[in-house]
Amino acid sequence: MNEKNILSNKYFLYITEFFSGMSVMAVELGASRLMAPYFSSSQIVWTVIIGVIMIAMALGNVWGGRTADKKPSPDKLYGRLLLAAVWVALIPFAGRYLITGISLLLAVFVTKNFLVWAALFACLAVFAFPCVLLGTVTPSLVKYSVSSLDDNGKTVGELGALNTIGSIIGTFLPTFVTIPAVGTAITFLIFSGVLAAISIVYFLSMRRKMVKCALTAVLILVLGLTSGTFSFAFWENDITVEDESIYNYLQVKESDSSVILSTNVLFGVQSILMKNASLTGMYYDYALAAPVMAGIPQMDSPGNILILGLGTGTFAKYCSEYFPGVSIEGVEIDEKIAKLAGEYFDLPESINVSVYDGRSYLTASDKKYDVIMVDAYQDITIPFQMSSVEFFSEVEKHLTDNGVMVVNMNMKSKSENSINDYLCDTIGSVFDHVYAAPVEGGTNCEVFAFQNPGVIQAFEDGRKNLSDPELAAMMDTVSDSLTLRESGSLILTDDKAPVEVLGMRVLDEIIADELDYYRNLYLGKLFH
Repeated sequence: MNEKNILSNKYFLYITEFFSGMSVMAVELGASRLMAPYFSSSQIVWTVIIGVIMIAMALGNVWGGRTADKKPSPDKLYGRLLLAAVWVALIPFAGRYLITGISLLLAVFVTKNFLVWAALFACLAVFAFPCVLLGTVTPSLVKYSVSSLDDNGKTVGELGALNTIGSIIGTFLPTFVTIPAVGTAITFLIFSGVLAAISIVYFLSMRRKMVKCALTAVLILVLGLTSGTFSFAFWENDITVEDESIYNYLQVKESDSSVILSTNVLFGVQSILMKNASLTGMYYDYALAAPVMAGIPQMDSPGNILILGLGTGTFAKYCSEYFPGVSIEGVEIDEKIAKLAGEYFDLPESINVSVYDGRSYLTASDKKYDVIMVDAYQDITIPFQMSSVEFFSEVEKHLTDNGVMVVNMNMKSKSENSINDYLCDTIGSVFDHVYAAPVEGGTNCEVFAFQNPGVIQAFEDGRKNLSDPELAAMMDTVSDSLTLRESGSLILTDDKAPVEVLGMRVLDEIIADELDYYRNLYLGKLFH
């Protein structure tokens, strides 16, 4: 088959356009999943990814158009597609090292807006180049497919439509099918294989670059066969489960003393099971003050507890153990996390688990609870719809007269007007009484809110009558750390809740505190 024959077949050109558009969006969705375990999946990170890829595509459009005019050789286009296929195939395997290396390097020098700069440079290094190459496709295909001025509008419109349709499919397919089913690494390889197949078909028909085509096919095949060993946390060797869901990267680690769930490879514990059945020493223990405040231990009938953001059920499990007979409902948006709760974290079958969005679940219910725990904040990823005055008003409607809301805030800050200040002021605009209890030795802070002024006295009376000595000691710790929060004017609403920007400021502070020692040590060696 000669060059004229294959390029005169518009279906082949349309296929090239369709799958190129699909691959761009697959790379973008894959980029968010590859970066989320390191940088979170906040709106800030998404903004960086979208911005870098759009800039890369724009540069590719310009380059592709100029190249098509000066050197209208299809070999150039399909050679770029072949190169893009190789790069995309290598992204999940080499990209994690680049992301980690860039982050560690920037941590030494960057003290402000670390998340933005780290995500930006990582995205530029890993994802910009293949998107530039894919950006050259449309202008090049216009050059090859427009045969006359009479139908050029129609042809360009068809190419644009196919690119858009491919992009739509490339948006839904990774999110709902390939990533949950086979993971991020295989998803990159699937779309890499599609790009490679298109290029190989072209070069086989031209009987050119046969060796490059064969090497590309072998590379993708070998990477596919070794993908079973892929790990985001490549430095770890004791991971029990590493998986991905629609919402999260999931990692379960087991030691002699505990089982831990993390959704971030660099730091953070989302749930924990202590094998010796003791308390964790973490925020879950502090949150147990809420049932005591609500008077659940002294109730004649079982109390009702709702947990928005169940995780794998650490708090729920402790509530069922320390407050026997209590009715517990847990809401977890991630179905895979809910399944892990029963498989690895011994979540009691008596706990009713719903896979649903926390706010939507609350809105659809008319039930009242003695305790509602809000534990949906994960690092910088704070859902704005669960941080607004409208949300906390909905929580208040679902509490009994003596009910208590406890909120786990995980970004404790020493600076003024931090994300926690905003959250506490917002809560204070709904609840008459707001108390905070910073968790010793961590960045978490538990906030207790209620309307009944007698709750604190009920807590003081209740904790003295607890039969379990370990729980009683923990309640003494909470009592000593409780501080009344005065309401302020920093209010978050559904219309305006800049939680990502506020969270990023605290993240900078936390990272700076953690790395100051190493940064000073490195700079001291560098300049002396």
